Amino acid sequence: MLFLICSFSVFSQKVAIVLSGGGAKGATHIGVLKALEESGIPIDYIAGTSMGAIIGGLYASGYSPDQMLQIINTDEFTKWITGKLDPKYTYFFRQGQPDPSWISFKFKYDSILQTKLPTNLISPIRMDFGFIELFSEASAVADQDFNKLMVPFRCVAADIGNNSQFVLKKGDLGTAIRASMTFPFYFKPIRIDGRLLFDGGMYNNFPSDVVMEDFFPDIIIGSKAAANYPPPSDDDALSQLKSMLMEETKFNMYCDASVLIEPQLKTVGLTDFSNTTAFIDSGYVSTMRLIPKIRQFVTDTVTLAAHDSIRKHFNDRKPALRINSIEIKGIQQGQALYVANAVMGQVRGRKSNTYYGQDVNLDLVKSGYFKVVGEDRLKSVYPTLIYDTISQRYKFIIDAQYEKGIEADFGGSLSSSGTNEIFLQLKYSLWRKVAASAKVNGTFGRFYNSALLGGRIELPGRKPKYLEAEYTFNQFNYYRTKSFFFTDDSPSFLYENNTYFRADAGFPLTYRGKLEIGITWGSNRADYFQTNTATKEDKEDRTKFNFYSPYLEIEYNTLNRKQYSNQGFRFYSSLQFVGGLEKHTPGSTSILEGNYTDCHDYFIFKLVYDKYFRPGKLYRPGMNFEFQANSLESFRNYTSTTLYMPVYSPVYEMSTIYQTEYRPSGFMALGMRNIFAVNKNMDLRLEGFVMAPFYELRSNSYQQVVISNVFPSLHYILSGSFVYNTPIGPLSASLNYYDDETPLSFYVNIGFIIFNRSAF
Repeated sequence: MLFLICSFSVFSQKVAIVLSGGGAKGATHIGVLKALEESGIPIDYIAGTSMGAIIGGLYASGYSPDQMLQIINTDEFTKWITGKLDPKYTYFFRQGQPDPSWISFKFKYDSILQTKLPTNLISPIRMDFGFIELFSEASAVADQDFNKLMVPFRCVAADIGNNSQFVLKKGDLGTAIRASMTFPFYFKPIRIDGRLLFDGGMYNNFPSDVVMEDFFPDIIIGSKAAANYPPPSDDDALSQLKSMLMEETKFNMYCDASVLIEPQLKTVGLTDFSNTTAFIDSGYVSTMRLIPKIRQFVTDTVTLAAHDSIRKHFNDRKPALRINSIEIKGIQQGQALYVANAVMGQVRGRKSNTYYGQDVNLDLVKSGYFKVVGEDRLKSVYPTLIYDTISQRYKFIIDAQYEKGIEADFGGSLSSSGTNEIFLQLKYSLWRKVAASAKVNGTFGRFYNSALLGGRIELPGRKPKYLEAEYTFNQFNYYRTKSFFFTDDSPSFLYENNTYFRADAGFPLTYRGKLEIGITWGSNRADYFQTNTATKEDKEDRTKFNFYSPYLEIEYNTLNRKQYSNQGFRFYSSLQFVGGLEKHTPGSTSILEGNYTDCHDYFIFKLVYDKYFRPGKLYRPGMNFEFQANSLESFRNYTSTTLYMPVYSPVYEMSTIYQTEYRPSGFMALGMRNIFAVNKNMDLRLEGFVMAPFYELRSNSYQQVVISNVFPSLHYILSGSFVYNTPIGPLSASLNYYDDETPLSFYVNIGFIIFNRSAF
C-alpha cells in the first residue's frame, strides 16, 4: 500500500534514489550520486522522471558519475538539443544544385489545403540514436527487464490518451527514457504499447510513490532539481501552456526514513546546459552536507571499490554491438528495401519485414541511418536496437512513416539595378526501391529568364549514386544592368539564349564531396550590336552555336551558406570538351559581311578554391583562388568570342554584368576576404581580388579578335559589403570597384543571385 510507513532495519537495508525532472538543472543528480557513492551509501533502486530518468537510467546501465559527466559535457550531447545532423553524415551530392529559393511549402497533392501544426520544435533524430548508443547494451544484459539492470530502475511518462502517468518497467530502455523526457512541443512524442507518451513531469515529476509501490525500500533519498512553474503571465503563451500541461509537484517522500536533497540552483532554460558543471557541483556539495542526516537512517556501507566492482561485473556482460539484420516498419516494401540497403549495405535476404546482411558495427549503421534521414523523405522515424540471444547479434529496427507530397519553393532577388527576379519551383518525389524525383522551375525578370524540367533517380547502398536528366532554357539580357557613374563604351545590347539537355551520373567521394560525369548538348544563341550607338532601325548580329559537351566535375563543399558564407570551404574542378558548329549572321552594325559557319573543338578547365579559416569571435579571414583555361581560338568576331571565354566573378553583382575585361582566354586569380562578424547574422565584408589573364582579347578595326602577349596586365576588384542574413536570404549593400570602363558601382540586393546551371 502506497502510504505504508517504511520499516527501518539495520539488516539488509534497501535504499532507493528518486530523481526529479528539471531539464538542464537535472545535471545536479550526477553530483548527488557521486557524493553518495563516495560516502559509502548503498544504492539499491533508482527511479526518475524526465532528466531524472536520463541520469537514473545511465546509472542503472552501469555508467559511473564521472562517465555521466563526460557524456553530458560532450559536443554530441549539446547537439541533441539543436537537433541538427552532423554534416559528416549528410551526403553533399544529394543536395543538388543551389537555387534562389527563400521559403518552401510541403503539401499533399490530394489535399492542398490540409494543414497540421508541428508537434515539436527540436528534431529528436540525433537524440534518438544517442539513446541507442547509451542504453542498448544494458537492455541486452537485462533482457529488457528493468529489474535486471545493474540497479533496478523505473521511469515515468505521461499517457495523454488516458490522462494518467505510465510507469515503465520493461521494454527497450532507451525508448522508455526517451518517452519520460519528451517535453511537450519541444520533442516529438513516441508510442509504447499503443500509448502516445510525453514527459512524465506532466503528471508525476518526482516518482517517490512509484519506488514505494514497486520496491518497498527502507530508505528513500530524493534529489530535487525541479521547481513548480510560476503563475502564468497574461502575455506569455509559453508560461500559459506550462501551467496547463504540468501538474504541481508535491515532492512527497512517502517514507519516514527519508532525506530530500534540495540544491540551490539558478533559473535557466529547459535546454540550457551551459551551467552543467556548476549544477553538478551544487548537487555534490548539498549531498555531502546531508550525509550525517542520511547516516541516521543508513547504517550499511558499500565502499567506492565495491560500487566499481558491481559496475564492472555488469558492464563485462554487455554483448558487443554487432548488427546483422534490420527490420523496417510503417513503409512499403520497396521503400523498406531502399532503407535497408542504405543502412546496412547490400542486404542478402529478407524474411517478412526483416532484411539480413553481413555483420556490421554500430558506427556503420549510424552513418547509413543518418544518410537516409538526411534525405528528408521520411515524415517521422524512430530507431531501436534489440538483442537476439539466439544469434547473439542485434537487430536494428526503424519505425517510419512516409508521406507523398509536393514541395513548392518561392524565392528570387530584389536589387537596386535592373536584375530583379522571381523564382518558382515545384518538386515531386516518388520513393520505392529507388528514390525518384521530378522538378520544374521558372525564373522571371528583365535581366534573366529561365525554365527547367528535370528528373533524378537515386540508387541506395553503402556507396549510393544518382542518375539525372534536365532540360534547361536560360535567357540573359545584359542591356545596361550595371548601376554606374561613368560613361559606358561597351555595346548596349547583348541578348543570350542557352537551350540544352543534360544527362549525368553522380557518385559520392566523401560525405562532403562528389564526382559527376555527364554530357550536355544543345544550342546557344546570342543577339548583339557591335556598338552602343545602335538605333531601333538597326539589325543585330546573331551567332548561333550548336554543341555537344562531355564533362567531368569534382566538388567538395562545406560552406555554411548558399551565398555570403563565413565558414567552411569549397573546392571545385572540372574538365570539359566542347565540340560544335558556329553560325554567324551579321547585322547592320557589323563590318563583316555574309553568313559564316565554322567548327570548333576545344577544352575548358576550371579550378576554384574558396576557404574560410578557423573563425574568431570577430574577425574571420577567407581566401579565393581560381584558375581557368580555355583552348578556344576565336569565333568570327570579338563579341561572340568573349561569350565563350572563362569568366571571373568573385563579387555577386559581377554575374549580372557583361564585363569583357574579366572574360580573357584564361586566367589565374587570387583574392582575400576579410569578414568582421557584428553578430551571428550580420557581417561587414572587405574583399580584394587580383586577376592575371594569360592573354587579353581585343577587337581590331574589323571587329575580330586580337590576342595580346602572355600575362599582359593585372586586373583588380575591390568590394566593401554590409550583409545581414535574414530568414529568407541575405540583405546586402555593396560598394564595388572594377578595373574597367565603369569602375564604381553601388549595389543593394535582397535574396540570392543564383541561376540555373549553364552548359559551359
